[in-house]
Amino acid sequence: MHDWKKKLKELTSKKIALLGLGLDNRALLELLERYGNPDSVTICDFRPQSQLAIPKLKRLKLNYQLEDKFNRDLYKFDILFRSPGWPLACPGVQEARRRGLTDINSPLNLFLSVCPSQKIIGVTGSKGKGTTASLINEILKKSGRKVWLGGNIGIAPLSFLPKIKATDWVVLELSSFQLEDARRSPRFAVLTNIFHEHLSPADPNNPNFHSSFSAYWEAKLNIACQPGNRYLIANQKLKPQIKTAQLKSQIIYFAPSHRPSGLIGNFNQENVGAAEAIAKLLKIPAKQFGPVIKGFHNLNHRLEKIPSRDGRDYFDNSFSTTPESTILDLESFRQQPIILIVGGADKGADFSNLAKTIKQKVKFLVLLTGAGTERIKKELKKVNFPPTHAAEANSMEKAVSLAKKKSKAGDVILLSTACASFGLFKNYKERGDLFKKYVEENQN
Repeated sequence: MHDWKKKLKELTSKKIALLGLGLDNRALLELLERYGNPDSVTICDFRPQSQLAIPKLKRLKLNYQLEDKFNRDLYKFDILFRSPGWPLACPGVQEARRRGLTDINSPLNLFLSVCPSQKIIGVTGSKGKGTTASLINEILKKSGRKVWLGGNIGIAPLSFLPKIKATDWVVLELSSFQLEDARRSPRFAVLTNIFHEHLSPADPNNPNFHSSFSAYWEAKLNIACQPGNRYLIANQKLKPQIKTAQLKSQIIYFAPSHRPSGLIGNFNQENVGAAEAIAKLLKIPAKQFGPVIKGFHNLNHRLEKIPSRDGRDYFDNSFSTTPESTILDLESFRQQPIILIVGGADKGADFSNLAKTIKQKVKFLVLLTGAGTERIKKELKKVNFPPTHAAEANSMEKAVSLAKKKSKAGDVILLSTACASFGLFKNYKERGDLFKKYVEENQN
């Protein structure tokens, strides 16, 4: 019997609760239904049952603790499988931890402990981890390896666990919330960069946040601090912080790569540098990985160029939720005038440097309504950004219309919000999709 099947069988007599029915816990639920034998599993979630995407089950009985009962008496369970969006600081989790009888676990921990292959590459960082993980995945595939890509990129690792062979490779994009309580680390860890991020709650559907920047840094570095890690491939900019961490890993620092690439954005040279460092470590020849890098393009909503017929260049980086990433976007365009769509929910970021960059680089500013936007406006006032060069929009339709009206052929219209999406939009994907929709409609 495979170790992972044995582990699931061991859960048979346990009283299990899934904290949050997101992507990872849904995949765990399906595994328990197919291979495990617990009598029942309890779903804990602040949402009503009508809002939960519950898989069809035949054998497994489900119990529910929902809405105002979502975190009551969690100490009564043997195991809690925590979704990344469920804060470790939750009073119910803290009570269970104090009593000491409950195993506070996660789907990622389960995956890392039972995965048939130890050839796991984990990628984290404030920005660039999705692009870097996807590029590494493509390089490995083109080198003839069987590869599985998952994690924060939107594919639950447990969903493909039954298909993995010992000779396969696994590439995981990992968030700080997945890593903060990780008990094992991937054999190969990649750290793209660190910005001030996730330091205050910004989305009620994902209320987890870190209490301080040092706590955020510790969560990220956990990708290389636990048993299992051998190599840390890290951005050379992080050398001063990593030197003090006393890691046991072999550390390889990467620099920006100037290899030809289909990726737009100067900052993507660092992501290419990280993927190139992994390729060299695995002894993949440049004649194999070079063409992959050259043909690799921006992922959805990550400085993705949108087709247009009106002479303007439209770019969608709805994934930009920090001022640092929006600054990098602005600095990627050197000559063309820029109309920037920015703003949204407040994540406690410092917008002072962004305001200075906007004053230098932006021809006209469209501000999406939100608490973060109010703080951006205060910083713009401090640097004397002309009020006549800005307007506010309470919808994406209005934002795109304003941007087109204030632009001309040859200009860049850039969606790079520096803020979370919640408020006007469900998430960054909806925000980016609406941008694309109204760009297309405004071509006519």
